Amino acid sequence: MKKPVIIVGLGEMGGVFARGFLRCGHPVYPVIRETTPELAAVDCPDPEVVLIAVAEKDFPPTLENIPKPWKSRLTLLQNELLPEIWTSRGIENPTVISVWFEKKKGRDVKVLLPSPVFGPHAQTISSALAALEIPTTILFSSSELTRALVMKNLFVFTINIAGLAVGGTTGQLLENHRRLTEEIFNDIVALQRAQTDIDLDSHQLFAEFATALNADPDHKCKGRSAPDRLRRALETAKLFNIKTPGLDKANNY
Repeated sequence: MKKPVIIVGLGEMGGVFARGFLRCGHPVYPVIRETTPELAAVDCPDPEVVLIAVAEKDFPPTLENIPKPWKSRLTLLQNELLPEIWTSRGIENPTVISVWFEKKKGRDVKVLLPSPVFGPHAQTISSALAALEIPTTILFSSSELTRALVMKNLFVFTINIAGLAVGGTTGQLLENHRRLTEEIFNDIVALQRAQTDIDLDSHQLFAEFATALNADPDHKCKGRSAPDRLRRALETAKLFNIKTPGLDKANNY
């Protein structure tokens, strides 16, 4: 019998991973809202992986309350991830996956691109998703991971903020609103550069961004989190004293 897997948050995304782990022979134990993580860690102190799959608003407080026996087993998935988010909470060397597939209620999984994953449990995560025919790419350095997270952030922030201004789908952004999309994209690049302090090639990143847009051209741009993403982006720009003409345009629509 393989070691169990703990999944904190068993929504649509957590459910996908649960099926993958089960197909690989891992018992899966969910930690839901009614479950106390500390008590769950007493019952299961030595899991193979602890997957944090909670909603965006619940992600920071969940990280702050990880039981000590689980900290070395963590796998993180969420939008807007950057290394500072876990290092500032005393979490070292987690496994992290930048998810490039969707799971909506009542619909099957839709894959846009292979999902990059890095960390000590990358192979376990990759195998679980492979059991569901969801492709991954295992990365080999923390710098590769940071860049992969930046790329996903560029995608999510840009399409959501552009969607607030013009609505529509990702396939329409470059065709009908390219100038605004590029302005917003370049603003987010500047913010990500300031937050990560790494060199980012805007032209190369934009080419990858365009590939992601075309991977699912019917994807709606404006999600429920879009207003909060614009607010957070503007707050970050103010913090780093960065001018954001594209974000300002979107904010004035």
